[in-house]
Amino acid sequence: MKKGYNRRGFLRNLTLATGGVVAGGALTEVSAAHTEKMRRGLEGEKRYTANDNINVALIGAGGMGTADLSTALKVPGVKVVAVCDLYDGRLEDAKRKWGKDLFTTRHYKDVLDRKDVDAVIIGTPDHWHKQISIDAMAAGKHVYCEKPMVHGVDEGPAVIAAQRKYNKVFMVGSQGLSSLGNEKARELLKDGAIGKLNYAEGFWARRAPVEVWQYPVPEDATEKTVDWDTFVSNTNKRSFDKMRFFRWRNYRDYGTGMAGDLFVHLFSSLHFITGSEGPNQVYATGGLRFWNDGREVPDVLLGTFDYNERANSPAFNLSLRCNFVDGTSGTTYLRLIGSEGAMDVEWDKITLRRNKSFDSNDPFMIAQMAKAGKGQDTRKKMLAPENLVYHAEEGYKGAHYDHFNNFFTAIRNNGTVVEDAVFGYRAAAPALLCNDSYYNHKPIKWDPVNMKITG
Repeated sequence: MKKGYNRRGFLRNLTLATGGVVAGGALTEVSAAHTEKMRRGLEGEKRYTANDNINVALIGAGGMGTADLSTALKVPGVKVVAVCDLYDGRLEDAKRKWGKDLFTTRHYKDVLDRKDVDAVIIGTPDHWHKQISIDAMAAGKHVYCEKPMVHGVDEGPAVIAAQRKYNKVFMVGSQGLSSLGNEKARELLKDGAIGKLNYAEGFWARRAPVEVWQYPVPEDATEKTVDWDTFVSNTNKRSFDKMRFFRWRNYRDYGTGMAGDLFVHLFSSLHFITGSEGPNQVYATGGLRFWNDGREVPDVLLGTFDYNERANSPAFNLSLRCNFVDGTSGTTYLRLIGSEGAMDVEWDKITLRRNKSFDSNDPFMIAQMAKAGKGQDTRKKMLAPENLVYHAEEGYKGAHYDHFNNFFTAIRNNGTVVEDAVFGYRAAAPALLCNDSYYNHKPIKWDPVNMKITG
């Protein structure tokens, strides 16, 4: 194990000598132990022989797919044996990165036919996630599929059915779910650090051209170097358009807009932290305010969500915002607000704010505290909140590494992962319903337990 990296000791308090949460009315020390033992993954640097390797193939070698594979190969005992993409330039890049003898192809079924492939990483545009996932599991491969799990709400049940039928490890790539920040937030919420949850909000802001999907278009992009016919074979047919191929997130036939690209991360984290299955109602609004480059999706999106009370989570409201015209260099956060405080959740940091109080003769405050069951003699008044800041220890390898580590650990141990097809669909569905609400100008009712539209 590398010095300084230990998930068990993971989050340290930066601002106080002792961190604390309220439990039973008393300030108690925060535990530094994990609550999710099954999600720790490998903590050592175990060595594997060639026969022990997990052989992976990448299907979709764009920016995210390439980043995924690069992270996966940092996990001990993982080897790449094949890469598939519809653009020849990416296949050439793959050979330069991972060896001139690497098997490359335009056809993903060539990868699935290989006996030496144990698992595939799917980094394709969203409109191919469902079919490739199902075909891969049917071929006996484990699957790591980038988020969102599916392109449309109607596609989710088929992926869930395939995972159950073929009994393969299937994991959705919302990497932040495996972060230390999410684990600590889950622990703090369970321990009553912010009281009873009543509201949550998340925000994404981006401005750099690549971050708002103005991806570079190669000069050699032509019908000879790009397999356009395969790209559009499962959607609306149209003439070759290199902008649509390389900037696919801007178009509804292939991408899922801001909600499918970004909101889905926040849903994944929120559902893991709170234990909720999802909202009962979705409403979204927004508009195309700045990036008038031919895109079909908004660059400002606001979503509101109602979560009903269930046995494992309280009723609360959620507000999500995304702004591509912000200019703040990418401010991002998920904030959970409760009756006694709030916490901002980042992948490697938690900022907890708790309400302070002191004796008060304020009649209204006394009456309210009495109603809350605090007793007639309780005389309290809010002060400025106290801050507790937790962060990952030096040497933390990051959420991306841990997410892949959890995936490969499940494969080796014949185990399970948190973000399987059911969890992934429950995160994807409300994000995709944002788009439906936005384009149809109406709220949508959703049954998160049975995973279907209602009303």
